[in-house]
Amino acid sequence: MHPFRITVCALGLLAGLGCAVAAPGAAVPAPEEPTRDDCNAAVAAARALAAALPPDHLSRYFAERHLHQALVEAGNGEFDECLDMAARASDEVRERRHELRPGEKLKVLGADE
Repeated sequence: MHPFRITVCALGLLAGLGCAVAAPGAAVPAPEEPTRDDCNAAVAAARALAAALPPDHLSRYFAERHLHQALVEAGNGEFDECLDMAARASDEVRERRHELRPGEKLKVLGADE
């Protein structure tokens, strides 16, 4: 029985080495998790874009809501969600998805209205 165990172990070792040689890309490290600094930088960049729009612009309003949510997510330790919300804010400003027609005004209702 002893020679059988040695043969099985040797074959297992060779199979493991064969798999390691056959998949050289498998040793690529996983991307780093975002940090609070990454989140703060993304929020600052998106905030600068939003500040370029007039205060009553609808896209600025939505971008600022996304930035608020980004900071909430950062406070919860969800930095990947923070980066996602900051990217949404940047896209909102760049694409200007929301526009008011001439003569329309943005009216934000309070919690008691």
